[in-house]
Amino acid sequence: MRSKTIVITGASDGIGAAAARRLARRGHRLIIVGRSPQKTAAVAAMTGAEPLVADFARLDDVRRLADDLLRLCPTIDVLANNAGLLSARARVVTVDGHELTNQVNYLAPYLLDQLLLDRLVTSHATVIATSSVGHWMGHIDLDDLDHERSYQGLLAYCDSKLTLLAHTRELQRRWGREGLVAVAFHPGIVSSNFSAGSGTLIERGFHSPLRALLPTTPARAADTLCFLAEAEPGVDFTPGGYVVRRRPADMRACVRDPYLGQALWDRTRHLLAA
Repeated sequence: MRSKTIVITGASDGIGAAAARRLARRGHRLIIVGRSPQKTAAVAAMTGAEPLVADFARLDDVRRLADDLLRLCPTIDVLANNAGLLSARARVVTVDGHELTNQVNYLAPYLLDQLLLDRLVTSHATVIATSSVGHWMGHIDLDDLDHERSYQGLLAYCDSKLTLLAHTRELQRRWGREGLVAVAFHPGIVSSNFSAGSGTLIERGFHSPLRALLPTTPARAADTLCFLAEAEPGVDFTPGGYVVRRRPADMRACVRDPYLGQALWDRTRHLLAA
């Protein structure tokens, strides 16, 4: 298999770090992105990856990250939008004026995709989104993506994973004919730090008997991400699809609605331009 240039966000811990270790052993060039300089440097030292630091709670960090990636990577074969969090019970607003979960899990990946779009298209890149089975409980309110009218931490997380999945479908619809491939996957319930301190049902679920039903370690959960990074689109998976344990899986019907996808795309552009 040919060596690829693979960018993984959220790679300083959990699924991203596990995927970086595995893909490094396969001989790929890795650029890993994390919020913590120390943790990101540690993963880079173990894998030989090139570390970049960016906090998706700050959109200026995303813009700087895009500039760095365009400078470092003449070709980007894979972009794994893996960074994410489950915020606390109380609504938190970022310095950019957005609800934290929505920004980190959805707005920041959308912005990064936009800023890298020309490079991704010319590279015929595969853009992989770490979504969640929680998208089945999500809702897309185009007039309240930042949960100003009402907020519950768990539902905000599910909403963000639904919007990320809808964005992935729309990315494929808009740019698939030009060679870009977009796909999303559910990693399972994973023992990692992304929900630490949230006090939500999801955090407590990580320690419940339900963990036995799904991947319970970052290494196992990273399997599908690694599979998609190395797979042949259209042969090993369906572009624009949603994958669980390497297999195609059902998604919410609204995600397939091109009118909703276009409206979400336009509304997000407006939010980020404001």
